[in-house]
Amino acid sequence: EVQLVESGGGLVQAGGSLRLSCAASGFSFDDSSIGWFRQAPGKGREGFSCISIRDGSTYYGYSAQGRFTISSDAAKNTVYLQMSALKPEDTAVYYCATVPSTEECVTFAAQHWGKGTSVTVSS
Repeated sequence: EVQLVESGGGLVQAGGSLRLSCAASGFSFDDSSIGWFRQAPGKGREGFSCISIRDGSTYYGYSAQGRFTISSDAAKNTVYLQMSALKPEDTAVYYCATVPSTEECVTFAAQHWGKGTSVTVSS
């Protein structure tokens, strides 16, 4: 059974940092691509960063460029999202999901989802 479990969310002040984790199991992690998505209150879910575990290539959407870093640890079957300089508009539920490739870092291409972790950034 494919499982993705997010952790690391919480309440942080604007300008602060958080590191989210996505622990994966039930599939060939080394051959996969995994992405981070988020859904802000009252808005749709958006993909903003993906990584290919096989070759380490990454994709960052506009909202993630310069402040977020995606990485992976194949020994732990885990993908991380380091977020810095957080803004109130980063408040959302953050999900990880498997995607076909980093070129398909979009919601409709995601295959298996975690249940999400909530991030709240206070001003």
